[in-house]
Amino acid sequence: MTVTATGPVRVGIVGAGDVSAQYLDSLRQYPDIEVTAIADLDTERARERAETYRIERTDTVDGLLGDQDLELLVNLTPPAQHVPLSLAAVKAGKHVWSEKPLGTDRAGAESLLRAATDAGVLVGCAPDTILGRGIQSSARHLADGRIGAPHTVLTLMQGPGPESWHPRPEFFYRAGAGPLFDIGPYYVATLAMLLGSVARVTAKGHRASPTRTIGSGPDAGRTFDVEVSSHVSVLTEFESGVVGTSIYSFDSPVRRQLFEVTGAAGTLTVPVSGFDGVSDLVAAGGPRKPPPWLCRPRAPSGIAASALSTSPVPSDPVPVRGAAVTWRAMPSTCCWPSRSPSRPAAASR
Repeated sequence: MTVTATGPVRVGIVGAGDVSAQYLDSLRQYPDIEVTAIADLDTERARERAETYRIERTDTVDGLLGDQDLELLVNLTPPAQHVPLSLAAVKAGKHVWSEKPLGTDRAGAESLLRAATDAGVLVGCAPDTILGRGIQSSARHLADGRIGAPHTVLTLMQGPGPESWHPRPEFFYRAGAGPLFDIGPYYVATLAMLLGSVARVTAKGHRASPTRTIGSGPDAGRTFDVEVSSHVSVLTEFESGVVGTSIYSFDSPVRRQLFEVTGAAGTLTVPVSGFDGVSDLVAAGGPRKPPPWLCRPRAPSGIAASALSTSPVPSDPVPVRGAAVTWRAMPSTCCWPSRSPSRPAAASR
């Protein structure tokens, strides 16, 4: 493979499904990246993406792998194809960025990483939300001891499942997917980043129904088989001694997302679903009014900011190196955390 010393990195994309639009919207913002080709088994869908985003050409997977000028392959195929395609790209001398998960089992993922090392190329994998301001701010708060030494962590993602809104949801319920592999990587990556290595894991899965029904798009009303657990409960013990409880579920009509780290001095809620978001610090007891330098009043939805003009707490920005944070000393109502219902951030390939 020819690696350019100057000029933009030449990128090829395999997979022209729904999530490819999100990738292309982002990649086009970087002048040092040039998407030159896209491939998909559905050639018409690849052609539409190429026209919309002014990509030079559509091609086959073999065509992309054989392109000596292509430096990086972005793998947006269904999970079961991640390791086989990424391995083929590595063997062709190309760097790889893969949608989550990296692989559907440990052996496959490890073989891919070994092959990349041997070939002298790099492999990266979603999610990269851990690099965003929200989670980075949370990491800073933990490092600064804002909640004391962490003791426990609670994560929760539940909802009715993507078949209610995704027009092609079958792959979410096939081997290598389900809530654990589709949503779990956001939480697991954040857990590892914030709390370090894991010593032990115990988990139990459950499948609520053997079939699901598509709720939108041209196939609405059609049923399909469920191959994986649609609800997974996990107990995690970190090497630091922190104990974690996690639930990943497509079985509940109630949509909830939660990531809380509790320490000796309080609880930190982490905005795990996305790049931004606000970290909410809740004190364990302590003064009813938070230190003024930690607090910026924020109105709940529907309340004008001017309504807070009589608040005794200064409205100065939080001087924590750009951190997005609110502080609440229970039961103070000086600041409100961001609490808006949202659809699970599932990658829709």
